Amino acid sequence: MPGAKRLQPVKREPAALSIAHQLTEAIMDGTLPPGTQLGEAELAAELGVSRGPLREAMQRLVQQGIARSEPHRGVFVTTLTEDDVRDIYLARTAVESAACRLILRRDPQGTADRLALVHRAMAEAAKRGDPTALSAADTELHQVLVDESGSPRLKRMAQTLFVETRMCITALQDKYPVPDVMVDEHAEIIQAIRDGDEEHLLRLMDEHMQDAVRRLTQEPAQEIQDTAVAAAGS
Repeated sequence: MPGAKRLQPVKREPAALSIAHQLTEAIMDGTLPPGTQLGEAELAAELGVSRGPLREAMQRLVQQGIARSEPHRGVFVTTLTEDDVRDIYLARTAVESAACRLILRRDPQGTADRLALVHRAMAEAAKRGDPTALSAADTELHQVLVDESGSPRLKRMAQTLFVETRMCITALQDKYPVPDVMVDEHAEIIQAIRDGDEEHLLRLMDEHMQDAVRRLTQEPAQEIQDTAVAAAGS
């Protein structure tokens, strides 16, 4: 199996959910890189499970879009293209902007406090020069943001997007923002939530997403903005 990190035997039922969670984590952190075949025999032995729940778990990944099934060949970890990156961040902009609007109508100060806790972990990871912890904190901060909206549908929509985002970042780590920039951008978003400034908050969120796409795809900012505007108007 590629990568140094090893999968651990599943200990609790329902096994299919536990297996799907472990496989998802391994895909996000690069233990199972894009294009890797998810071999049933090897994975069943490594996880200590039977093939039935393993197949169910793999089907869950296929349904989420983070794995693909090829007839007569098997199941493979999805390889994301630059078009996928643009689409992922376009969808995230819509979901997280909606979450921001709801947060400002609920408990912006409490949300800012909870985000600040994760932001401290992000800053510490940046100071240590730990890209894996930094990426995990980035994902957690955005997960908390969506959770704080109180919308279960936004939360469901965001889950696969966050997994795909981690896949992008892991595969294209050398193009991701320098740690200080990443920490500063999130600090500004949290402050805008504290200030209750919806227009500024939404602008920061849009710029944050565009900046990520630009860095991951090497695409000019104006082209990203034009794509987003066209999609919104279609």
